[in-house]
Amino acid sequence: MIVALRALAEVHGHQAHYKTSYDKLWTALLLADAGSLENLKADIYRAIGRYYSFYNRKENALKFLGLSLDIKKKLIQNGELNRARLAQDYYSMCSTFRELNEPDQGWKYLDSGYQYYDSAFSKVPMSYLKFEHAILLTHDQQFSEALSMFLEIEAWFLEHQPSYLVLFYYYLGNAYQQTARFTDSEVCYLKSLDISQKYHSHIDFTPLVHEQLSHLYMEMGNLPRAYAHLKKAKELDQIFFDSRSANNRPLLEIQDEFRMEKERQEKILQEQRMARLEQEDKIHLLQRTILAGFLLFLLIIGFIYFRYVKSKHQAEKRLIRQKREMEGQQAQELVELKNKELAASALKLIEKEAFIDTVKERLIQQRKQPNLQEINRIVYSISNRKAVDWKEFETRFVAVNKRFYVRLKQQFPQLTQGDLKLCALIKLNLSSKEMAKLLNVRVESVHTTRFRLRKKLGLSRDVNLKEFIARI
Repeated sequence: MIVALRALAEVHGHQAHYKTSYDKLWTALLLADAGSLENLKADIYRAIGRYYSFYNRKENALKFLGLSLDIKKKLIQNGELNRARLAQDYYSMCSTFRELNEPDQGWKYLDSGYQYYDSAFSKVPMSYLKFEHAILLTHDQQFSEALSMFLEIEAWFLEHQPSYLVLFYYYLGNAYQQTARFTDSEVCYLKSLDISQKYHSHIDFTPLVHEQLSHLYMEMGNLPRAYAHLKKAKELDQIFFDSRSANNRPLLEIQDEFRMEKERQEKILQEQRMARLEQEDKIHLLQRTILAGFLLFLLIIGFIYFRYVKSKHQAEKRLIRQKREMEGQQAQELVELKNKELAASALKLIEKEAFIDTVKERLIQQRKQPNLQEINRIVYSISNRKAVDWKEFETRFVAVNKRFYVRLKQQFPQLTQGDLKLCALIKLNLSSKEMAKLLNVRVESVHTTRFRLRKKLGLSRDVNLKEFIARI
């Protein structure tokens, strides 16, 4: 579809139906843009640029020709197009500068066209490049080389592109005219007009042919013919190029339909994007609000739960602490009670021992009396009872102060049973005198035993033995 529109535009352009040609080009351009067909867009831009050049609208012509070049260079850079395809664009640039009468620029782009030309890939035939070459040679007054090149390519155009001979014979006629070969020049101009009429092609070029014929006849002195062709040239020029012509007004007062359509589409897309963004913003705002509310709810629940757990934990800790304090207090009271009982028991034991010693001494004094055997038995029984009573005391002390005995033995495994017995009595806060009576030894012996115990415990003189044992 796009290729067909492009071909129809070219046909209408050759017939000077510019409005129709131009409309088809813009339609093709919209389709190519919608399909992202960059190569076809480039060709259409090039064709639009050439139409602008026909009316000497240099800025617009070079703009569209430049767009075509840029697209193709990008395609070549991406590996989507062969570099030889640039030859056609450089040819169009050369033709444009030829029509704008800027031959120096024409030479530059012609050289680029030759450089990129490749018969296998270039869409423009070599004869077109040589045609422009011959015209530039004519402009530089290199007439011999120009005529030789014109004649070299004439056969190709006769065989492959006869309608293009309208331009070919016009420029060949110019070369003949500048070399004063007026007859050959006249023949070429007339051939150009005949071919245009025959193929109904390049009609817009005929005003230039009539104008050159007018100049030629002026030089030949044929004023009637000169006037006739000059009049014809003006008439055709008004038809094809005058801005008041209905045929040209749509092109000269061009409305950039492609740009306007793109802007309209872009505006619609922008409005759609804005609406979508606004909708997305509303959705995001709602989502953020819900999320913030949910997070706030979680924070409140978490804070309440944390306070509850913390309060519960603190209450449990208080209960445990109170329980431990109560248990410790009860244990301490129990220990103190037991120790008091032990102390009372020890005191009773001391009193008992004192009494027994008194009885023993009195019995000893009575040994010479009869029934000596019975007396000895009583003495033995009393002595044995002392050991049993002490053993009972030790058992009760260990039951009450079990941890004290365990730690004492762990820290000082070298202590003897006598040492342990002395430590127990010191733990009960008994005096040396009371210990001596309980152990049935002298007070000096208790002091000696205490001194030895300090050495075994590794205590210095400034350490109180009673306080040290109480901390174990």
